Amino acid sequence: MKCGSEVGFDPQKLSMYPLPDTSVPGNKYFCKNRHDYGICNWFVTEPGAAFCLSCSLNQTIPNLLQKNRRRWWKSLEHAKRRLIYTLIRLGLPIEGKDSNPEGLAFRFIEDQRTNPRVFEEHVMTGHFEGLITINITEADDVTREISRANAGEMYRTLLGHFRHESGHYYFEKMLHGQAKISDFRRLFGDERANYGQAIKTYYSKKYRATRIGHYISHYAQSHPYEDWAEVWAHYLHMIDTLETAGDYDLHCGGETFDKFDETLAKWSELTMVLNSLNRSMGLEDAYPFVLSETTLKKLRFVHDLIYPNSLPKPGAASA
Repeated sequence: MKCGSEVGFDPQKLSMYPLPDTSVPGNKYFCKNRHDYGICNWFVTEPGAAFCLSCSLNQTIPNLLQKNRRRWWKSLEHAKRRLIYTLIRLGLPIEGKDSNPEGLAFRFIEDQRTNPRVFEEHVMTGHFEGLITINITEADDVTREISRANAGEMYRTLLGHFRHESGHYYFEKMLHGQAKISDFRRLFGDERANYGQAIKTYYSKKYRATRIGHYISHYAQSHPYEDWAEVWAHYLHMIDTLETAGDYDLHCGGETFDKFDETLAKWSELTMVLNSLNRSMGLEDAYPFVLSETTLKKLRFVHDLIYPNSLPKPGAASA
């Protein structure tokens, strides 16, 4: 802020650095989306590439000639970079569809409800075979708040959408083997249940007024796949927020998360602080959730998939 030097993020070293002298061979340089649109602050890490790791995953971006679309895209990219950072931080594999057909890609589009000139009549935010689609109107605060209220959701954010949909992607990557899928079904239910019918039933509002009980959200009730994705997103919320708190030297923050009980204890304390601060400002709770015992088991299940070495060895006494 004092010297006015430009800084960028290096996703290989997970740190911010001043912009180096680009005339020196081998030095880092900004993503093309920084130069062309001022939309990105990451360095390119692949030799000869034009885009950074995060932007290279884009398959479709909004029409930037349309009103508000560049502002919405900026919010979309900001949320996506936070997701990608956390995935890197947790050591999860990130591979684009350009190099692997089973890799990850993002599509930011809208439908005729907001733009009569586009082809799509109705765009749903979702995931299919590694392609995450986000309806760009989710980047509009007013539209998103209306959707949140209509759906009866306690919490709905753009970043939450990214984290939720990434859960669908990593489901296939991480739940291989009969033992893991059996454990999953005991906690979340049978994912082989008819998905289309389950979602149709959910949106008929049959479950909207019920108590969520063993679920982390109302939407988690709709199908085991959605229960998993909601829990996955919640876990990423926890990790990112705790790390941020640790960076600001809050004693309830942290930088290591391999011990689930320790992470959960810090999270409980931090959320009390967050909610109390919000109430002091006359705002709604930042964390409007109460975690049941079953939900905690689901969160631990996600944790143990990400940190398999933190599992107790067979025969070892539990701490």
